[in-house]
Parts: sequence; structure tokens; C-alpha cells
Amino acid sequence: MAHALPNADTAPAATPERRNTPDLNSDAIRTAREDLAACFRMAARNGFEEGICNHFSAVVPGHDELFIVNPYGKAFRELTASDLVICDFHGNVVDGQGTPEATAFYIHAEIHKRLPRARVAFHTHMPYATALSMTEGEPLIWAGQTALKFYGRTAVDENYNGLALDHAEGARIAAAVGEADIVFMKHHGVMVLANTIAEAWDDLYYLERAAEVQVLAMSTGRKVLPVSKEVAQATYDQMREEDAESAKLHLAAIRRQLDAEEPQYRH
Repeated sequence: MAHALPNADTAPAATPERRNTPDLNSDAIRTAREDLAACFRMAARNGFEEGICNHFSAVVPGHDELFIVNPYGKAFRELTASDLVICDFHGNVVDGQGTPEATAFYIHAEIHKRLPRARVAFHTHMPYATALSMTEGEPLIWAGQTALKFYGRTAVDENYNGLALDHAEGARIAAAVGEADIVFMKHHGVMVLANTIAEAWDDLYYLERAAEVQVLAMSTGRKVLPVSKEVAQATYDQMREEDAESAKLHLAAIRRQLDAEEPQYRH
């Protein structure tokens, strides 16, 4: 299902052609690489990965014209910080070995270029959220407390158009986002957009948890009862008060787990 990116420039940064490449060895960039690698590893542990498909990206700290993304051909569970590649919006790899997968490039380049607020973009086919993208009507019913974290933050891309193998399809997906942070891509999967890697991970994790309990509730055959709009909004406001700090602590927790059990993710 995955596709190689055609005509990508994969020359490493140290070659003569790359002598004008900016310094990409700052502490902030290294931290971003390690944070992303931790998210890939934990996503795999939670069953969010799908073979060598799906992709996470983040705009490079200090370089708004570049983004970090996973390379084509590697599964989430094997990625390390140094495996991740940095490329520009034209598909040129300026740091790292390999290239992004084609749909990863066309979707994420357009998202980051057209939506500056989307510093981080996580795309998966994780099962429960993807299942809800395949159903009639709005994906989330707002019946479970965890789902209320996303109240008023979701959009649905209704116009599935096959694989995103060109800039036009990436641009179409970016346009469908609107002001949302969470996009259910009909017949496809989900996209989580955030300002930080920690917030993207936190949303991705809790989105799948919310979707899972909703699917379980729906499977009983009994009517699923949403909370009132007033309670939904009030609960959302309560949750969002400390969401950014909670997300930082969540990411720190998964890094501690991986430091103890899979420290190679840092390499």
C-alpha cells in the first residue's frame, strides 16, 4: 500500500551539493527527533501502526520551511531518532537517509505549508477511530467523558479521493481541515494537528480511547446517549484548562517507560 516518493533528492547533507544546508544539530531539533521517535514506538505498542504505512511529522524548530518525518520502509516500532528524515516542501531530503513515503510527503508538506498553526501532524489508520470514519453521520457522539476533550475541535473530510499521490490531493486535504485539530478522513483514517509533539501525542492517544469505548457502546445494540451540549462544553472547558501541561507530562511518562524498556529509540 505504501508508495516511494518519485524523483526525491536524497543526497545527504554532507555532500558538496548540500554545503548551504542550515545547521540541524541543535538541542531543540534533537529533542524533537527523540520525542517523535518515542511517539512512534508508543503508537506501535498501542496498536496504532499499520505495517510501514502512516506518518508523523513536525516542523523543524527554527526552520519553518522544513519538517521531520518518518522514512519510507520502516515500521513505527523500529524507528529511532536518527532514522527520521528532514525534508523541505519540495521533497528534497536535507538530513537523514532515505525519503518520506509518497503520501506522507504530499499530505504533510501541504498541511505544514498551508496551515502554519499545524506545527505537528500525526496521521494513522488506528482501528477504532478509523472505524468511526467509515460510519454514517458525525464520528463522535459526545457520550463518553474522554470524547469531550475533542468537543468542537473536529472536522470530517467527506471527499475521499484515493491515495494522496500528488500536491493537489494534499492541498485538498489541507483545505478540508478548516479550524479543526482532529480530522476524520472518510474511508481512510484520522489526522491530528497540534502546536507541539506532546499535544499531538496526547490527542492521538485519547482520541483512540474515546473511539474505542464508543464502538464498544454501539456494539451493545442499545442507544448511546450523548450528554447535553451545555455539559459537553463545560467539560471541554475544564479539560482544556491544563491540557498543554498534562500533555507534557504524558509525553514525559512515555519517554520514561521507553528509557527503561526500549532506550534505543533515542539513537
